[in-house]
Amino acid sequence: MWCVADLDEEYVAKMEDVLEVYERPYDPEQPVVCLDEKPVTLHADVRPTSAAVPGREARRDNEYERCGTGNVFCAVEPKAGRHFTFPTPDRSGFEFARVAVTLALEYPNAKTIHLVMDNLNIHRRKALSDVFGAEMANEVWGRFTVHYTPTHGSWLNQAEIEIGMFARQCLGKRRIPQSQDPARGSESLEPTSEPRSRQNQLEV
Repeated sequence: MWCVADLDEEYVAKMEDVLEVYERPYDPEQPVVCLDEKPVTLHADVRPTSAAVPGREARRDNEYERCGTGNVFCAVEPKAGRHFTFPTPDRSGFEFARVAVTLALEYPNAKTIHLVMDNLNIHRRKALSDVFGAEMANEVWGRFTVHYTPTHGSWLNQAEIEIGMFARQCLGKRRIPQSQDPARGSESLEPTSEPRSRQNQLEV
């Protein structure tokens, strides 16, 4: 169900701020990165699947085992064509802090990283302070210029387009039994010729 917010001064100001960032020409010293999360329901096959062979399609039993849930942080730098996927066991401040550090390290030469996010409570400096301490949190958070979408305006975040691509191209209708597995296949979203493992991106 959609919740249409009142277009008050705060909503309009945040909307115009995000749109102004999107309108800027590409600048490698000030990259614009959008970040959001997607929960993933984990399922395992109860019986072995049967691969496709000439003259017969692949077969999979309709019964499955529920294996809980996982999470994937998806980030995109639209004007550079860079995509990042970070599979995590949950959507917590701890995991967000690790993702923030990893994103900062991906842009060592940037003067500032314009980071577009929604107003989720973990999207704050405090998440980094709780994990890494105040000094490192200030250093990492200082690398970003954060632009929050308005309340009920997360559709302005281009990371939601990235999540849609990830869901269709990488997750599809596959059954994924473990939270690490959503990284499989995500290399198809990476424009480089030698894509890095998404799991390695969180070793901080």
